[in-house]
Amino acid sequence: MTKRHSNVRPDCYFQAVLLRFEVSNHRSVLDPVELSMVAVDEDRPSVRAFDRLPERVLAVAGIYGANASGKSNVIEALAWLSAAVRRSLRAWERFIPRDPFKFGRGPQQPSVYEVEMVVAGVRYAYRLEVDDSAVLFEGLYSYPERRRRVLFEREGLDVRFRRGLGTLSGTKELLTPTTLVLSAAMRFNEPQVQEFAFSLGGIAVLGMQRRAPWRRRFGAEGFGVTPTELLFEDADSYRQHSLFEDPDLVYPSPRESALALLRFADLGIDDVKFVEEVVEEKMVMAEPDRGQRRGPRRKLTLVHRVRGQDLPFDLEEESIGTQTWFALIGPTLNALRSGRVLLFDEIDASLHPRLSARLVELFDDPDTNPEGAQLIFTTHDTSLLNHLNRDEVWLTEKNEHGATTLTGLAEYGGDKVRRSLNLERAYLQGRFGAVPDLDQFKLRRALGLVSSDA
Repeated sequence: MTKRHSNVRPDCYFQAVLLRFEVSNHRSVLDPVELSMVAVDEDRPSVRAFDRLPERVLAVAGIYGANASGKSNVIEALAWLSAAVRRSLRAWERFIPRDPFKFGRGPQQPSVYEVEMVVAGVRYAYRLEVDDSAVLFEGLYSYPERRRRVLFEREGLDVRFRRGLGTLSGTKELLTPTTLVLSAAMRFNEPQVQEFAFSLGGIAVLGMQRRAPWRRRFGAEGFGVTPTELLFEDADSYRQHSLFEDPDLVYPSPRESALALLRFADLGIDDVKFVEEVVEEKMVMAEPDRGQRRGPRRKLTLVHRVRGQDLPFDLEEESIGTQTWFALIGPTLNALRSGRVLLFDEIDASLHPRLSARLVELFDDPDTNPEGAQLIFTTHDTSLLNHLNRDEVWLTEKNEHGATTLTGLAEYGGDKVRRSLNLERAYLQGRFGAVPDLDQFKLRRALGLVSSDA
């Protein structure tokens, strides 16, 4: 997350619950699609109830679909909106780094993003409309007493704030055609707006770097200390409450929790240590005649213990699966401890199915997820369907225009999707669509394995 206003602690997060997200004209999504985290089947322990909220909310949602059907683009759109809130003030100058649908009317029409969240017990709704050169509309609304309250609305550079939000008057001085009001408002100590801005901007993302060129081109965060490394680096410098609200438990440090998750994966790793190594660094351009200097650098190693012998490995020497699990530990623990949203693209990539299932269960189980954190992921792993309820499953397909459609499995009627149905078997049988249409005969003919007139 970006650095907070001086009156807000940088390690303080607000519990944030996603209710729904809608997007249109983003990558393969042309017409509006909506992802809802509102539970359909409410009578189970994994769904959460919140004060002043009539609906019950899901902790997990999985998006399935054939390759290139756009499932990753749905959560990538939410990641884009989160990054826009964090970065537009500092990084967007001449134009907006959106990625509209490339065919037909896509490049000419605006991209629209809508999100509803509960933050610190208050329901919010936010809408953003942009084209390549400017923010066309932006609005933030709250429902503190279940009645709609306009916090601000913006058309072009004309911004209207709700009476009583005088602390945000300085926002107008920071505004440009490409700057979000919500980004500028993060600099001012106005809780009604700031808490929502930090929560939306603080959505964590895993597995999406290669799919989001706007992150590299338009001021995305660089490579620094990862969230997982930070947990191990801080060691015992501070202690947080346990994931388990039991006064009889000894509360573990962040490092102890992270190490427990690392050992849980049964990767053969017993400990994590930092060692100092001497590296050569080029001097700055202002001192070209000084040559090179040598200095210490702390390097993370993963310690394997075999028959009483400890052997440290660099993270780069580990398998891709181990690197993936290590990378997700920090964002996962941070989400579970503070009640945040975590997006995970291709949760099954390089992970054993049992590990993917255990990760899903961490969020679904109220004992390990007491703060109501949410995990939204994409996957091809059909075995995970055995761990999901019908309202936790979403399906993407391409329509005749090549655009992505998104359908909740719970929207299917009748016995097609009764709660007792074996979802994995039904999905693989093609009963819900969203599976590849593979024509084996055409492939054999293209490879010259059958005659052209067969």
